[in-house]
Formats: sequence, C-alpha cells, structure tokens
Amino acid sequence: MEIQGQLALVTGGARRVGRILTLALARAGVNVAVHYGHSAEAAQETVALARDMGVQAQAFQADLTQPEAPARLLEDVRQAMGLPRILVNSAAVFLPGRVRDTTLDNWERHMALNLRAPFLLIQAFARAVGQGPGKVVNIADWRAVYPGRHHLAYTISKAGLLTLTQMAAHELAPHIQVNALALGAVLPPPGKDEAYLERLVERTPGRRPVHPEEIARALLFLLENDAVTGEVLFVDAGAHLVHG
Repeated sequence: MEIQGQLALVTGGARRVGRILTLALARAGVNVAVHYGHSAEAAQETVALARDMGVQAQAFQADLTQPEAPARLLEDVRQAMGLPRILVNSAAVFLPGRVRDTTLDNWERHMALNLRAPFLLIQAFARAVGQGPGKVVNIADWRAVYPGRHHLAYTISKAGLLTLTQMAAHELAPHIQVNALALGAVLPPPGKDEAYLERLVERTPGRRPVHPEEIARALLFLLENDAVTGEVLFVDAGAHLVHG
C-alpha cells in the first residue's frame, strides 16, 4: 500500500513512543489522527509538529479503558478526517507488579488498555475498511516473549497482544496486514534520566538504547511491505537474546 496521503490513527500518539511514531508517519506524508487519554497539551504539540511537516493532523481524546470508547474513537476520526487506512495501537499502561502483589485493579487496567482496547479497535477497523487495503501495527515489548519476574500484568497483556496480532493477521488477510513491533528501551521512564537508561541497557548485545529513528524506520517497513503480516519485529538492540 502506498502510504503517502493516507490517514493513520495512532493511539497514545501524543507523547513518548507514540509521538515518535506519529511524527515518523507525518514525515512520510501520512495524515495523522493523534489519540490521547489525558495529555491534551502534549497532543496539541504533536499535532502542531505534524502540521509543520505539511500533513493534516488532529487530536482526539478517548478513555480507551472504557469498552465503548475504541469504536467511538474510530468513528469520531472517520467523521472528522475520513477513514483511516492505518491503525497503530500504541497506547499502554506500564505498572510494576509480581505474582504475589499484583492487585485486581492493576491487572484490569493493563488488560483494558493494553489488550482489550487494541482488540476492539482492530475489530472496528476491520469492519470499516472491509476489503481494504488496511494496515495495523501493534506496539509490544520484548518482555512479551521472554518474561521476567516484574511487571506481571503488563507482560501478560503484551503477550496477549502478540497472539492477537497473529490471529488477526490470519483472519484479515489478504486485505489487511497486521504486524507488531516488540520494542526495547527507547526513552527513560518518567522521573529517570539518560544515565538510568544507559545502565538499563548495559547487558544488551547492542549496549545502547534503541534510537527513535530506528523505531520510525521499522514502522515504515511494516506499513510499506504488503508481503509481511503476522510478523513480530524486535527493535530492542538484542535485549531478548540475553533475557530469554
């Protein structure tokens, strides 16, 4: 699919990795619908940056933890900007928790935003796009395939997202391609600095964080290649090789 001139909906597109993905699309000539949950100011900043690149951009608020919100979000975008042909599921929550101390609230927050919302968006997207063309990219994590002892609910939600990726790719072919990016450390967590990030990646084969432009190129590869579907592309400087 030629992506220039198409419209993409990016959930969680206002800040952090979501902003990286949104601006990568804008640089490629893709119009962008920037979803946000609570970061209204960041969303408007991202919209302005995208518009400076010469594309159409608009912000859309939705609480994707609510079951009715994903389909309504897609319809809001459709009415305001047209039918998206690209869906990037990036919105997520990332909270600590182990088997002994993960609360029900912690579990349900992760499943609602990280797994149920992408499912409902893909379902609504597939119905809207029909015979295509369409592209879906889910943003996952290397932990989904090589889990450790921390972030229990987060890891399980992302593992479910990878299974959803493969099942949706199988069912929606050949008209819609569905793939995932399994990311490593890109940005320091809120409240942490670059030094923390450098320490975090010391044991990875690459011994460095993932650069934003590397995520951007990986996203565009998955969107521009119609022969790739059901793929999980690791962009993690090899973190999964030493943590598996």
